[in-house]
Order: sequence, then C-alpha cells, then structure tokens
Amino acid sequence: MINVKVNGVLMNVSASTIAELLSELQIDPDRVVVEVNLEIVKKERFNEFTIKDGDSIEIVNFVGGG
Repeated sequence: MINVKVNGVLMNVSASTIAELLSELQIDPDRVVVEVNLEIVKKERFNEFTIKDGDSIEIVNFVGGG
C-alpha cells in the first residue's frame, strides 16, 4: 500500500501504476487525463507509469454535453 494524493484527497492505495489506480478507483481510462506531480501522462503510458508513495495525482474527467 502507498499513500498518494488524488485530486487533493489523501488515499492509501494498492496500485503501482496509473492503469491499476484507475481500475481501483473504477474510472474509465478512456475518459480522463492524468497528471502526476504536475506532469501530464499520455494514455499510452498508463500501464507502465509507476506511481510512488507521496505522489500528487490529478484525474480530470471528460464530460459530454450539448
């Protein structure tokens, strides 16, 4: 388990990559942009980008409308 801050909220998670974190939080990876420590992470890297204890993660959801 690691401690990370997700959208300003401290969380204790078991995930080690962004893809695992999104799955743990039940978030569709196709509908978000993820920033780790002020760096935007491309979707292609979600499976390989390792998150570490103390990271600050922002997850922004796309919302459709008309």
